[in-house]
Amino acid sequence: MVVADLHVHTTVSDGRLTLEELPAVAEEAGVSVVGVTDHDRYHPELDAPVSRRGGVTVVRGIELRADAGGQRVDLLGYGLTETEALAAECDRIQRDRVERARRMVQQVEAETGVEVDVDLSPGVGRPDIARGIAASGAAYDYEAAFDELIGSDCPCYVPRDVPVVEEAVSLLRTACDVVSLAHPFRYPDPSAALSLVTEYDLDAVERFYPYDRTAQPDQTRLDELVEKHDLLVTGGSDAHEHTLGRTGLDEAAWRRLRERLDTSGLDD
Repeated sequence: MVVADLHVHTTVSDGRLTLEELPAVAEEAGVSVVGVTDHDRYHPELDAPVSRRGGVTVVRGIELRADAGGQRVDLLGYGLTETEALAAECDRIQRDRVERARRMVQQVEAETGVEVDVDLSPGVGRPDIARGIAASGAAYDYEAAFDELIGSDCPCYVPRDVPVVEEAVSLLRTACDVVSLAHPFRYPDPSAALSLVTEYDLDAVERFYPYDRTAQPDQTRLDELVEKHDLLVTGGSDAHEHTLGRTGLDEAAWRRLRERLDTSGLDD
């Protein structure tokens, strides 16, 4: 049974969920713990590494993209306390995100001949652009927008300027209680991605997430890695809408992770 969904995006980045809505949405999903992990940004209304809102335990986190040489990977930080260095890097990345989105929208409009309405403010991401495309009258729904226009191999895609993995790990290790590799089997080279866990002595790896690239042989290898190096596991639905709890941690896995987090912000 999933009790902790530790990969959730809000309106602070490219999600649809607000912090005010979170308790009711979590309760409806039967989830008692939520990790707020916005892209390259941490939620300004969360003031403790772990806190409680409306009966739900909320872990302040971040999902930070990094350049690992041959590919880009996503790192998850949990139990976040703001540092000057992380704040400065997030500000830089958000400026780049806005400019990147502006360029992508211009290219989509040139490609489709229709106007695409997207709020070009900090936190903007490709899901926002895909929603704008789907609402524009162009012949693309949300999925087709990614598949044919703004996916990484598509004509309107623009890459982001992200930190190298060494820098990203250092920033997160200073600010967060736990650093995890996100969705290891989503990358073009999962083996190289998983090697980062031991190379950079990460605390955890995301074991549970709702994607198809989770063949059993690979999962067996991941489980062996977790056991050999005594890693924590993380997991979550990578929610960008209002559906939580599709996957995540059971009670035992959450309790093990909780021991590593600063829970002084809880009132129990």
